[in-house]
Amino acid sequence: DADALAARHVGGYRALDAMERHLKERSFLVADRYTIADISLYAYTHVAEEGGGFRLSDYPAVCAWIARMAALPGYVAMA
Repeated sequence: DADALAARHVGGYRALDAMERHLKERSFLVADRYTIADISLYAYTHVAEEGGGFRLSDYPAVCAWIARMAALPGYVAMA
């Protein structure tokens, strides 16, 4: 359903907009270190472009956060 997909994209961009605003002034979402909030949102955010319709390059603070998450000790990338 094209309308349902468009509505999901609107919601996704709202979430990315909120994350961008928040991460412009912070390294992580809740504290001065990563927390379960970062882990939870990272799971979907770092692959958002793979689903089509999302351009993470429009969100430099989110992209920097994704890079910080991937650089954490013990990080294991999806195969």
